[in-house]
Amino acid sequence: MTNSDAAISKGQLWTGRVLSTLAVLFLTMDTGFKLVAPAAMAAEATAQLGYPPHLLPVIGWIEAILLVIYLIPRTSVFGALLWTGYLGGAIATHFRIGNPLFTHQLFPIYIATLLWLGLWLRDRRLRAVLPLS
Repeated sequence: MTNSDAAISKGQLWTGRVLSTLAVLFLTMDTGFKLVAPAAMAAEATAQLGYPPHLLPVIGWIEAILLVIYLIPRTSVFGALLWTGYLGGAIATHFRIGNPLFTHQLFPIYIATLLWLGLWLRDRRLRAVLPLS
């Protein structure tokens, strides 16, 4: 029996769902903030990161599209891959401005780990490509 033929236990499936849900909830909140935040609040937050405030809705829509791609089971691996690239940019931004390592610079890695591990635990196809055992 190959790894791709192995059944996913209920525990693994639910752990994967919970991990994916945690990441998706955070990313949904972040996307919503970018799309509907009050102008003054958004301007301050984006200025701290070195981005002009008028780019916030564009970034928010990019995040919304990535969320949809990740949430569709057939395209979820592609969505996780796109999120990984996007979150890499977030790491670079926090690194460039000197934000704290564990709370800011590495936080996108925590989110990407939740996305990938949650997906790996609940998707047989991904296990076949990336066997961890």
